[in-house]
Amino acid sequence: MKLIILDRDGVINEDSDDYIKSLDEWIPIPGSIEAIAALSRAGYTVTVATNQSGIARKYFDEYELAGMHQKMCSLVEDAGGEISGVFFCPHGPEDDCECRKPRTGLLEQIECEFGTSVEDAPFVGDSAKDILAAKLAGCRPVLVLTGKGKATLAEAGEGELAGVEIFASLQEYVKALLQSGSPV
Repeated sequence: MKLIILDRDGVINEDSDDYIKSLDEWIPIPGSIEAIAALSRAGYTVTVATNQSGIARKYFDEYELAGMHQKMCSLVEDAGGEISGVFFCPHGPEDDCECRKPRTGLLEQIECEFGTSVEDAPFVGDSAKDILAAKLAGCRPVLVLTGKGKATLAEAGEGELAGVEIFASLQEYVKALLQSGSPV
């Protein structure tokens, strides 16, 4: 199984410091939907692992979140692809849960759901939490410079991004991955 893990906000859709709280606020980053569809058509099992503390903060509920995820999946399907699973953490930072990135609970859920290991699977994110979760789970961390990616790059300490592939966007990463014929 060719597995790939994507963060959501800032990788697939535009991000906001005020949170993405509604269907209307969920706006795909140009090229991201087509990139996901291309991954799917190339045989990748595409999964999404996303912290959604807006639920714990009562900015939106799980029904609103489900609507956002349905929109995302429908757009990918309309482009000829499929997202095989969306895994989210509804907790706030103070909840000390195992599923909130940078902890690896979401990645363990993906392993359980698909009966495979996430080790060596690309994990595309835009934050230090994504990169750390990827490293802790043995994934191949990829940083995109959309969303919080530029700030993450600027704030990274020495060695923090060692071994991390860096791309302008999900679309650029997918283009490089698929052109190489093997993992980037």
